Amino acid sequence: MLQQDSTDDTEDVSLFDAEEETTNRPKKSKIRHPVASFFHLFFRVSAIIVYLLCELFSSSFIACMVTIILLLSCDFWAVKNVTGRLMVGLRWWNHIDEDGKSHWVFESRKASPQEGKTVSEAESRIFWLGLVACPVLWVVFAFSALFSFRVKWLAVVIMGVVLQGANLYGYIRCKVGSRKNLTSMATTYLGRQFLRQTTGDTQTSSGE
Repeated sequence: MLQQDSTDDTEDVSLFDAEEETTNRPKKSKIRHPVASFFHLFFRVSAIIVYLLCELFSSSFIACMVTIILLLSCDFWAVKNVTGRLMVGLRWWNHIDEDGKSHWVFESRKASPQEGKTVSEAESRIFWLGLVACPVLWVVFAFSALFSFRVKWLAVVIMGVVLQGANLYGYIRCKVGSRKNLTSMATTYLGRQFLRQTTGDTQTSSGE
């Protein structure tokens, strides 16, 4: 869903229109947006619970499928447009310019040194835990449905992977910046792991 044509552009910009009261508050561990935090997890967790238990309470596959897709759609909209902006100061979106060219925009709210950090640690943990864990579960469900030959559920779990995976990808882009930065981070991490392993092997050989 986030794939873009070769003519598309991406932008990494500051979240200029975030709520002023949020940017002026210091970083705290308490939850400052309880409603946003609740709905950040509610729709996606509800979709998983319905997927796991719906056949126990209903014999209608259509009703189960519609319920799950509705929950996934509500989750996609809420996470993309509301909870990311309020909880971690990130937002991604797309717009078409006057020439018909598509632009992907990845926004990140950056507080000035005078304002201090603006993101609540508790909300950040809730946001990223829900954002990462649920798509992983849908991937597991996809393989489970495939290998158990539950073909009729494949469309549902693929929808879960696509919608929640799209938000995960978008917010990772907001967090780390451009694709070059993402590639650089991955290369640096792998390099450090290789160097650490090499150093450990050398120390082990010296001890012997």
